[in-house]
Amino acid sequence: MKLVFASNNKNKIKEIQLLVPTTIQILSLEDIGCTVEIPETAETIEGNAILKANYVTENYGYDCFADDSGLEVDALNGKPGVNSARYAGESKDDDKNIQKLLENLNDSTNRKANFKTVICLNINGEQYLFTGIINGTIIKEKIGSNGFGYDPIFVAENYTKTFAELTIEEKSRISHRGIAVRQLVEFLHR
Repeated sequence: MKLVFASNNKNKIKEIQLLVPTTIQILSLEDIGCTVEIPETAETIEGNAILKANYVTENYGYDCFADDSGLEVDALNGKPGVNSARYAGESKDDDKNIQKLLENLNDSTNRKANFKTVICLNINGEQYLFTGIINGTIIKEKIGSNGFGYDPIFVAENYTKTFAELTIEEKSRISHRGIAVRQLVEFLHR
């Protein structure tokens, strides 16, 4: 089975490919000749996943799935949430996003947060959503060099290492994206 994953994010594609069985071949946007940055203009994580999946289905005719993820911080009323990648501006600079988040949490004793991923699957003319959430804590300084985004400051519940200290395989087993992808794979194998 071939499925388009509506992304050109090499880190996400690597994580997804580790999680799906070899019977499912993942194609990136680049693989289908889609070179545009699909607009993420929805006000929710779910909405952005739907926008991206629908764009591929409507413009290229492929069965596909798309995801959107965000970090939701309790003390910031769920922010940065849907704006996680652009929290410190349109440049999508991970270091600046982390710096802004840590500054905004500077005086807060509540460091609880969760990572949330929603996958939208368009297949055989139907649409399905799968959601993965992992709870954890935001630490006060970056630790680790693996991963991307907010991984160096996020420690999952019942763990002592940040996502950036875990190998990609370890992270994929417990992450929000891993949870959502496993739901997707179970659905596809019904």
